Amino acid sequence: MRVLVVAAPLSGHLTPLLPLAHALWDSGHEVLLAGGGDAHPLPGTDPLPFIDVARSLRVGRLAARSLVAHPVTARAELAGRGGDAGVRSLFGPVNEELTDALVTVAEQWRPDVVVYEPLAVAGALAAARHDVPAVLHENGLLDGFALVRTLLDSRPLQRARLRHGLRGVPPPAIALTIAPSSLVGARDALAVRPGRTRGSGRSSLPAWLSGPSVRPRVLVLRGGGPVRGDLQSSAVRALQGVRADGTDCELVLVRPPARLLRHHGPGVRTVGRVPLDELLPACAAVLHDGSAAHVLAALAAGVPQLALPGPGDRRHNAELVAARGAGLGGPFTADTLRRLLHDGELAAAARDVRTEIAAMPTPQARVEVLTALA
Repeated sequence: MRVLVVAAPLSGHLTPLLPLAHALWDSGHEVLLAGGGDAHPLPGTDPLPFIDVARSLRVGRLAARSLVAHPVTARAELAGRGGDAGVRSLFGPVNEELTDALVTVAEQWRPDVVVYEPLAVAGALAAARHDVPAVLHENGLLDGFALVRTLLDSRPLQRARLRHGLRGVPPPAIALTIAPSSLVGARDALAVRPGRTRGSGRSSLPAWLSGPSVRPRVLVLRGGGPVRGDLQSSAVRALQGVRADGTDCELVLVRPPARLLRHHGPGVRTVGRVPLDELLPACAAVLHDGSAAHVLAALAAGVPQLALPGPGDRRHNAELVAARGAGLGGPFTADTLRRLLHDGELAAAARDVRTEIAAMPTPQARVEVLTALA
């Protein structure tokens, strides 16, 4: 069986699909990853074949054009309140440009199944154009079906459909979700456990992180976009506040900016690129930018978290974490750091979600479902 796996050309969109892609590959099936831009495996880090379907696509240029054409929507999207309009304004044009390349790839490579993530609905169009079953694979905590409907109703995707002679796009043959139901509620999708990816690019933990710590460790991840470095700076300042009342902990900054590498003060240590799934279990709490990947990694480790509200889906993710009681949804202060370290209810809820995720079927367990579609 040949499986085409499609992701939007943005960071973090391809990675959640890789565990299933590897499971298919390990079972003897042919797999071709299709993406581009930031959704591109680093050379030497993944053995799966990859094709860049976004070579002529400039996401930054499309985003700038959207900002000029829809300034109110763009500002709302930066605050995490863009809603359907925010999704359509950027991902509508992105998917229109991806459709032509994916239709050509499907024509030449002839997949038996197309797997696509919600913001790469161009994969569904390519599957429909060649009468191939499609699988919707959620890669975050947003409702995948709702995102797909929003994009298919957008003018850019309507143009793409007409260009390729499609009166409509069939619903996915099956859908997969990596979101724990206690966070997002019941969905009409098969659960699949969010998993670690593998590759030769993984670095080992330094010795000092492999052993136990005298003080509780708080991991502070480096965020993306507008929050890059800001959370780590706030954490360093907050450390002094919690120490003043006798609370002590050790901050571990992952890939901090140069200014924090040089001047971070006592009680703060830094580390480069490390395997997050190995690092988290040694920590008492984690602070991050609210991305779905970071939320799910913390939940899978059973570690209380602070998810910072931010652009795109980050505000939504932070609100889900707070509503579940497995962490806090920002803003970050010395008081939130104290709660993360000492609130037993947060810790218990995080452990409960860890148990829930561990009980979800593995990607390997879902291979047979896809095989039945071919």
